[in-house]
Amino acid sequence: MHLLPSNFETLKRRAKQSIMPLLTPHLLKLRINTYAPYVGAGIKIDHISLDQGLCVVSMGLNALNKNIVGTQFGGSLYSMVDPFYMTMLMHQLGSSYVVWDKSSNIDFIAPGYSKVTARMKIASSEIITIQEMAKDGDAVFREYKVDIVDEQQKVIAVVTKTIYIRLRKYSKSKDQSSRIDNFDDEG
Repeated sequence: MHLLPSNFETLKRRAKQSIMPLLTPHLLKLRINTYAPYVGAGIKIDHISLDQGLCVVSMGLNALNKNIVGTQFGGSLYSMVDPFYMTMLMHQLGSSYVVWDKSSNIDFIAPGYSKVTARMKIASSEIITIQEMAKDGDAVFREYKVDIVDEQQKVIAVVTKTIYIRLRKYSKSKDQSSRIDNFDDEG
């Protein structure tokens, strides 16, 4: 009788390992599209493919995300792109790497009077470059820029994200609960 729960737990773990990679993009999309701050801001994932490193996010203009002059609120524009580069890199690099947002910057180009969209893409060659740069244990800092465009494809804002990446075995902290310990004085 003692083996039954153990075998059941093993089966459950194996099922999760084989099914979850297939469901993760759908569950992630569902979770983010129902996440209260994103719902309030009107932010929606239109498309996500973690394996292809592609995410398209949009935000309509509504009463909850307008600023005092009636255009897209800057904080909501930034929120549109906040977690996605880190999420895509974590998925593509796997659990052998520590991946964190290090810094970000938003440059407001024009007022947003309509629905806006951000298309974020990480090329497969970028993953190879990161793996090569990180292989000796060095911290890797990669910068990604994304244009947020309106319905006429006019650039409304440009967000620049800097992501910290390091092989987990060289990380100062083996778990990600102590975020500050993972950053080096390098770079």
